[in-house]
Amino acid sequence: MTVDTSTRVASVSLPNPVMTASGTAGYGAELGAYVDLASLGAVVVKSLSAEPWQGNPAPRVHETVAGMLNSVGLHNGGVAAWLDVHLPELRRRGARVVASIWGFTIADYEHAAFLLADAGPEVVAVEVNLSCPNLGASHQPFAHSASDTAAVIAATAGCRRPRWAKLSPNVTDITAIAGAALDAGAEAVTLVNTVMGMAVDPGRRRVRLGGRSGGLSGPAIHPVAVRAVFDCRAAFPSAGIVGVGGVARAVDAIELLEAGADAVQVGTATFADPRAAAHVLAGMRRWCADANIARVADLIGAAHA
Repeated sequence: MTVDTSTRVASVSLPNPVMTASGTAGYGAELGAYVDLASLGAVVVKSLSAEPWQGNPAPRVHETVAGMLNSVGLHNGGVAAWLDVHLPELRRRGARVVASIWGFTIADYEHAAFLLADAGPEVVAVEVNLSCPNLGASHQPFAHSASDTAAVIAATAGCRRPRWAKLSPNVTDITAIAGAALDAGAEAVTLVNTVMGMAVDPGRRRVRLGGRSGGLSGPAIHPVAVRAVFDCRAAFPSAGIVGVGGVARAVDAIELLEAGADAVQVGTATFADPRAAAHVLAGMRRWCADANIARVADLIGAAHA
């Protein structure tokens, strides 16, 4: 049977609910050698700052039993360089693009958003990364505070595009943070960023990452993402929600949709297989056909029935 995979994340229409996750597909076009980027719901690029940033010292990644710790520290060449060098290739490939931005201060976010104001129509949304946990102990993510979250979202309206607030699971009540983001102007929330973690080398008696602590991603955090999505869908029935965390198989994506996500992102799985997002999408179509589900949209929030 033919499955209608179309979905909407608030005002943004997508042909299907499968995207890449920020920080796992480079500046966006790198996966073009493995995946038809136009076939995905959207390509979410690595988080961009207004000015270039070198990130954390090596080593930056460490494999864990059920995932990966990363302490990349949001290394990037800045918004202007991405617009000039990388966006044209994404445009050529017909990709729908979600730009991701971050900053150390509210003014940094405001500047990064302003630089995206005149990007082409292929940039369908801006994901405001409020929640990276690997910038060092002196930097607490904005997403740990409802008031700080609201202030950043309000400051980023200059991008002139729908904004998705990417939130942290490392809080007591994520619905309070999500509510602040939505009230301040975000159309959607992306749930969730990585879980704070650390690894120690027992033999050397030293931490394994150059940035000391890092963010845990992969299958280990999938249940955390499912709960965050479920709770936020219950609290905000009409909000846009993007689920991310440990999506490696079609069934992982289906679970997040049924918990209440309008779309999903595939991240850490891409490091092992750069075709992971395409495999998840193909598997989703097969799963729906086998289950006699004609519309993927009918799965969204089904676990709340």
